[in-house]
Amino acid sequence: MAGAVAGKPSAEAAKRPKKRRRLKVAHPERCIGCLSCMFACSRINTGRASLERSAIRIKTQGGIEGDPIIVVCHACEDPACVRACPTGALSRKEDGSVVFDRDLCDGCGRCVDACLIGAISLDSEGKAVKCKHCGACVAFCPHDVLKLIEVD
Repeated sequence: MAGAVAGKPSAEAAKRPKKRRRLKVAHPERCIGCLSCMFACSRINTGRASLERSAIRIKTQGGIEGDPIIVVCHACEDPACVRACPTGALSRKEDGSVVFDRDLCDGCGRCVDACLIGAISLDSEGKAVKCKHCGACVAFCPHDVLKLIEVD
């Protein structure tokens, strides 16, 4: 990397706007419902393997015969969850990403009700659980169902 000092980006790279990342369900037909993504999400982001604390959800349509449904935050352009949050725990950054501040969450559940796809839930502590598009789940999906993409 020309012009970069060991471990630091060049001045040109620092000036470029950082691209936002978004989790995409690229191949839902490949999902076998193994829940590896859910365990990875909770383990990496909370320090414990817990389906309840996973921000990605795998649901079935009726036992083992139904196709799994993958529910994950769509990173909406005009997020209803942000508008519904009375405490500011959910906010939209300039780059369009929606961030969650667990300390500000009062557990009212308005974001859960506002999310049209059901991508937000409340854990046993009454705090919202929302995907931050970190990509932890992508690395643990054995069938490449998920991808982390960059968006403008």
